[in-house]
Amino acid sequence: MSKRKKYIISALLLLTICILIVVLFDSYSIIRGFLGDVIVVALIYNIIKIFFDIVPLKLCICILIFTYFVELLQCFDFVKLIGLSENELARTMIGTTFDVKDLAAYTLGAIFTYLIEIKYNS
Repeated sequence: MSKRKKYIISALLLLTICILIVVLFDSYSIIRGFLGDVIVVALIYNIIKIFFDIVPLKLCICILIFTYFVELLQCFDFVKLIGLSENELARTMIGTTFDVKDLAAYTLGAIFTYLIEIKYNS
């Protein structure tokens, strides 16, 4: 199986897991919030790898910077600033509350994604 197909399958599987986490564990913030943030890093990684052949470490660092930036935007109530405070999808995807634990989750997600990538796909 080609690497591209592996990334497509991985992305679909991770997307399914993210959706299940949101639906099934809505009231369990540790699972939905923390585990969801760990998995979303891997999801973003796999989606990018479908289209671009980027060195794993560089890509993980770029995704980590991106996720940190999105988390930082939450400090400034970005969803409200852009007029989407009533849009549930925007509130879920961008987030509305800054939390240092999210930064830890993104970091763990990037580390796990990188380790899995170099172990199985290098």
